[in-house]
Amino acid sequence: MIIKNVNLETVCGITSKLPENKLPEFAFAGKSNVGKSSLINGLMNRKSLARTSSSPGKTQTINYYNINNEMYFVDLPGYGYATANEKVKAQWGKMIEDYLHQSKKICAVFLLVDIRHAPSENDRIMYDWILDRGYRPVIIATKLDKVKRSQVAGQIKLICDTLDVVDDTVVIPYSSLNKQGREEIYDLLDSMIEDII
Repeated sequence: MIIKNVNLETVCGITSKLPENKLPEFAFAGKSNVGKSSLINGLMNRKSLARTSSSPGKTQTINYYNINNEMYFVDLPGYGYATANEKVKAQWGKMIEDYLHQSKKICAVFLLVDIRHAPSENDRIMYDWILDRGYRPVIIATKLDKVKRSQVAGQIKLICDTLDVVDDTVVIPYSSLNKQGREEIYDLLDSMIEDII
């Protein structure tokens, strides 16, 4: 995959109507501070188009990035931000649920989890939620550069066991620091686009 053109095309808040896009959509979900914006920037070859922050919970909207006029990367609100009030948490949850329920063009949902830790209860809920909507999540294990190479296999097993993933689930370790794992994600996206065409 060669990224030629990237454009933040649509931003949807809690009261916004979701766009009826004609192009395939690839959604990215994950708890706050898991590195979702950094992953999306890395995939788009942009440093700061997707907003990153040292303060978790920055993404409070659904952001649609038009990629090469061929597809959309859809950045969903980060969940599980501890200091957000319950009303805000409920709104973020509703936005994600509405998107998964209403969008007609979802090709895949990428669920980001931190490779250093067992997935949280919120991660497990999100995983089951995505499955219930009829999608098989692709697991992106972020912050790969934070663990030793000898620990990677064990941490991936921990993630899979904690989420109780279905057979043949794709798990890709990723580092936003050195972009390790990016080519595997590109290859997966390319194969999914080819299946559509």
